[in-house]
Amino acid sequence: MNKIDNKTPLEITERACNQVKSLIKQEDNANLMLRLSVSGGGCSGFSYSFSLDDKHEEQDIIIKAHGISLVIDNMSAELLNGSVVDYVDDLLASSFRVSNPNASSTCGCGTSFAM
Repeated sequence: MNKIDNKTPLEITERACNQVKSLIKQEDNANLMLRLSVSGGGCSGFSYSFSLDDKHEEQDIIIKAHGISLVIDNMSAELLNGSVVDYVDDLLASSFRVSNPNASSTCGCGTSFAM
């Protein structure tokens, strides 16, 4: 398993992990992992993307927490260092959210950010 930074690793909350477990159970595939990636675009410059994946590349970073695996590619990891992934279920929406200390601004929807 690769690590991002021993001092400020990316974290995933127990609430987010429980949601991932629920999604994996619905898909009936115990090999699934939550993949988080960052790509150019979105209303603030970069956007977060979440998907379930049963494969990973050798250079991917795998973070194990609360019984699930979170997979991040190296390029995205640089932009996510020190972030916290949570799952929010409120009146507006239910979704995974990233609190990214590296972002200089985020959009109102919480799915994109600027550096």
